[in-house]
Amino acid sequence: MRLFTAAGSRPVLLALRALKLGDLLVAVPALHGLRRAFPDHELVLAVPGWLQPIAELIPGVDALLPTPGLDDLLPLPPGAVDVAVNLHGNGPESRAIIDALQPRLRIVHRSASDPDGVPWLDGILERWRWARLVSGYGAEADADEVRIDVPERAPLVAGAAVVHVGAFYGSRAWPVERFAEVVRALQQDGATVVITGGPADRERADAVGRLAGLDDELVRAGRDDLVDLAALIAHASVLVSVDTGAAHLASAYGTPSTIVFGPASPEEWGPPPGPHVVLTDARLRKGDTFSSEPDPALLAVTADQVIEAALRVRRG
Repeated sequence: MRLFTAAGSRPVLLALRALKLGDLLVAVPALHGLRRAFPDHELVLAVPGWLQPIAELIPGVDALLPTPGLDDLLPLPPGAVDVAVNLHGNGPESRAIIDALQPRLRIVHRSASDPDGVPWLDGILERWRWARLVSGYGAEADADEVRIDVPERAPLVAGAAVVHVGAFYGSRAWPVERFAEVVRALQQDGATVVITGGPADRERADAVGRLAGLDDELVRAGRDDLVDLAALIAHASVLVSVDTGAAHLASAYGTPSTIVFGPASPEEWGPPPGPHVVLTDARLRKGDTFSSEPDPALLAVTADQVIEAALRVRRG
């Protein structure tokens, strides 16, 4: 995928989503709808540059404009974009970025400056939020159309049971000891288990591997890139994870999954219909995403519950 420059001959449709992996993946249904509705446009994603390997797997996306956040306007002259889509949110920062582009058409939620926009609704499923937005402008989208392409790269292990220990915030840090119990149970069920996570999760991943007696070569946190992770999950027999980007990759590939939810609500961030099990205790949820302490709704989920669910969906 090439980086976008405003020198092409086709009209440009730019979609802003300057967030993380899971946030990008829940916007995929909206992107599918936009691609169908604007077949002659160059579809440009304004997302953080580190997400390029996943952006390349979204069918119909033509180019990437690296956008690390909302602190600065996009480096494009007014009028360079024909259609601008705010898939980021409805706050003043993202609206200002869209407004500065001066596009012919703005696909946005309703605000004081856009009284004809689609009304914003709190507490709804995120995939539906963005599918609903673009559908309101004639780009019909199905909130469950989450599929992306499978990487051409072969996975480290085909059919692995992937245990993703990553959690960007402490509020999603399900205990290491419980992850280790899950790894042991999956091994006893005959699975080759691979532990994944980002560079910041390496210590947690190593601890899980040691407790479970797993070969160091199968502890991949911080050692593999996003394409490796996508390939591994696309070909996995099951994924066990908290609510994070890896869980949304499992949804994108229809890979059976067991997802532990903490501060976020599965009613807003849960998977589409399929071989996916969500575990949480909403009665205990504090909902502080940025907390350094695990959310009680997450801690209420036991290793036995995860093991039972993971073995069930893995066996089909």
